[in-house]
Amino acid sequence: MPMNNRLLRPTTGLDPDAARYLAAVEAADGEPLEPAVRTAINAFFRDTKAAGVFDALKACCILAGARTLAGALVPVVGDAPLNLNFISDDYNRETGLVGNGSTKFLNANRLLSADPQDDYHCSVYEYTAASSPNSMTLLGGGGAGSGAVTLGRTTSAAYTRCRSATLKTGANVGDVAGFIGTSRAAGSGYSQRSGGVNTPQTDASSDVGDYITTVFARGTTGGGRDSLSDARIAFYSIGESLDLEALDLAVSTLLTAIGVAI
Repeated sequence: MPMNNRLLRPTTGLDPDAARYLAAVEAADGEPLEPAVRTAINAFFRDTKAAGVFDALKACCILAGARTLAGALVPVVGDAPLNLNFISDDYNRETGLVGNGSTKFLNANRLLSADPQDDYHCSVYEYTAASSPNSMTLLGGGGAGSGAVTLGRTTSAAYTRCRSATLKTGANVGDVAGFIGTSRAAGSGYSQRSGGVNTPQTDASSDVGDYITTVFARGTTGGGRDSLSDARIAFYSIGESLDLEALDLAVSTLLTAIGVAI
């Protein structure tokens, strides 16, 4: 049977954006996904739209569920990330993509300046923490300078920058897998979420330049990167400000359902 016919799946009942995403993932994988995985992904689109957070996602990947690394790098929205040195063995369908703390990262193909200074979010879902305190950055851009963005963690707590130069510590996350995110909707401060808790951070925003945003690393000037991570990440998103709790719930529900389905 021709491959194109094998990949055709009923779209009745599917969210239209989910249907397009699933078709692209299955084309990249070269074979269909399990019905239960398709259902879980469709529910993510449905849930994020019902919660009013989908439209705020401007660059996003579900780094789980797909059968192949190529499928996992198909974007939910926005441009596909640029893969720097990841190979198929780095990918696990249930728990995502693992870095090595030295050479492997994703260029998210979205500049920090693409989103308004005071209307911004970024998030990741981390399954396994980095092994070294020196390789803790999960997502970031702008280095450590004014207007920078950082999502990271120490061995005990999440830390963030959000359009600012100051690192702020949030709720203790220990070694527990989960969602880490930040969202700024005002110039005076922003919300950080880790360990299932939202922490308000008072920290004035600063103008940000045309830095690349990287996952598993922190983008710096001239296209460089530092603080590479060997964490395992199953989801990331970048875009406008949103309800972090609602996104956390949708992502956590999605990844739990994928784990059950596979």
